[in-house]
Amino acid sequence: MARKFVSKIGGQAVLEGVMMRGMKSYATAVRTSDGRITVESKRIEPPKAWSKIPILRGIISFFSSLVNGMKITMRSAEVFGEDIEKEAPSKFEKWLAKTFHTDVMNIAMFFGVFLGLAFSIALFFVLPTLITGWIKLDTIWINLIEGLVRIIIFISYILLTSLMKEIRRLYQYHGAEHKTIACFEQGLPLTVENARKQTKHHDRCGTNFIVIVMIISILMFSLVEYLLALCGFDISKLEVHSVVQKLIRIAIKLAMLPLIAGVSYEILKFLAKFDNPLVKILKAPGMLIQHITTREPDDSMLEVAIAAFTTVQELDADETKPTTTFILQKSLAKLREEMLSYMKDDAEKEAKTDYIIQEVTKIDRAKLAETKTIGDDNYAKCIELSKQVASGKSLQYLFGSAYFYGRSFKVNESVLIPRQDTEFVVEKALEYIGEDSAVLDLCTGSGCIAVTVALEKNITPTAVDIDEAALNVAKENAQNLSANVNFVQSDMFENIQDRYDVVISNPPYISAEDMEKLPKDVQNEPKLALFGGNDGLDYYRIIAKSCPLNDNGVIILEIGDKQAEQIKEIFANYSSVEIFKDLSGLDRIAVIKK
Repeated sequence: MARKFVSKIGGQAVLEGVMMRGMKSYATAVRTSDGRITVESKRIEPPKAWSKIPILRGIISFFSSLVNGMKITMRSAEVFGEDIEKEAPSKFEKWLAKTFHTDVMNIAMFFGVFLGLAFSIALFFVLPTLITGWIKLDTIWINLIEGLVRIIIFISYILLTSLMKEIRRLYQYHGAEHKTIACFEQGLPLTVENARKQTKHHDRCGTNFIVIVMIISILMFSLVEYLLALCGFDISKLEVHSVVQKLIRIAIKLAMLPLIAGVSYEILKFLAKFDNPLVKILKAPGMLIQHITTREPDDSMLEVAIAAFTTVQELDADETKPTTTFILQKSLAKLREEMLSYMKDDAEKEAKTDYIIQEVTKIDRAKLAETKTIGDDNYAKCIELSKQVASGKSLQYLFGSAYFYGRSFKVNESVLIPRQDTEFVVEKALEYIGEDSAVLDLCTGSGCIAVTVALEKNITPTAVDIDEAALNVAKENAQNLSANVNFVQSDMFENIQDRYDVVISNPPYISAEDMEKLPKDVQNEPKLALFGGNDGLDYYRIIAKSCPLNDNGVIILEIGDKQAEQIKEIFANYSSVEIFKDLSGLDRIAVIKK
């Protein structure tokens, strides 16, 4: 008998998708509810020793296929039903997970496989035995009739289930799987056009396996009962109730199922290697049943099957190629609700929630209101970030950046986070800065003031800070934003030799009393940039005493909302001190002229 080319990749239809399995990997491709094809792939452990032992490999493959098939089907259902919200696990589910040290879904899968197997056994083995139990014929005839009843039940079952829309689509994906494999076995490029022309039937199909199991079961049940009768254990002649006789026959059949599965597996593999007239006759029953279990797929289904097949090809050929995971879509509304619950005590929880979602998803703020779903990877990131914010972490430190005057600045725990209040300081300062102005940014921190002034006025200001780590951040921001700034490490004016037309500063101005009242996230910012001495005014006194201003120079300071009168007193020797309010109507800016 001439051998034919057989692909080492096999498959299985799943909900709105196809799983393909190769020698070293498998991949599941699913068409999502919004029309995307998403693929999840995994590596397979190297073959075990049992994989070379005939019959045993079939038994183990049968049960592992049940488990893996259930797992993959549930996973595909997650993808296709991604917009359906999962209910929170019940107390009983949590107890199960804790007791058995595993995920609730693993427990559900175990029971799913168990119940599915129990239902199949009851429907295709127990029921036929009960139906034929009243027949008084020889063992061989009883098993033959029972086998025919089993086949009739099986065909009726798949015919009835095929009336369901979801099952019909599953059968279409089954056809797509077969066409894709057939296309490859014909040596053709894997395209929708080539796959479309192939047969939707395949001789290594699971349907063929089931039919072979039913035929082999008839032969083996008859043989075993005949041999038992020869040994003096004729079940039909046992002096027990007829119900007990039936239970004994059912028990024998159940005990033989693994062996039948193993033998059927070997026969299926053997027949798949050949394609001569005799083999075609042996394959005919299974191929005939495939007229029910496969349907003609549309092109979109073929695309899904090809995506799964080609992924397995690539993974099997290249061991360095990374595997992929499904990105599920979850409700954005539910995400917001969950994030807000973590930050319930935060006065700015709404704004912070939107900020996190925007930064993680990169969705424009204008489009955020129209967005309904979010990928589960981004969902998890948003939840984790909201928990960290609730614990007192600053959003800007978590993301490593903050927006100031329409630009993104790098920030870390070495610098104060730029805020809108300081933008008002810059706006006021820009009114006094000319083309030739000498400008000094004192206590520069992230460099946001100096860099903004440099870019807005096309000048080169000097930026000063005592902390080397802060200066490094400021220098990086100037480089990233292509701003010309002269940086000097100095304790206030200690290393400053020049004089300036405009001095701008957001110095530390929080008092000892107010330091204790700061929000948790602000308390995590550098104390050096916050604490201004017992009354919060130490640095203003230094500026008033030693500020290197040119004649007609001006100082623009950010101040605390209750410090206006003290600032006027500190700078009483200057010609004028003018206080300006922020958008909230609070005192925020002091403009001091020499």
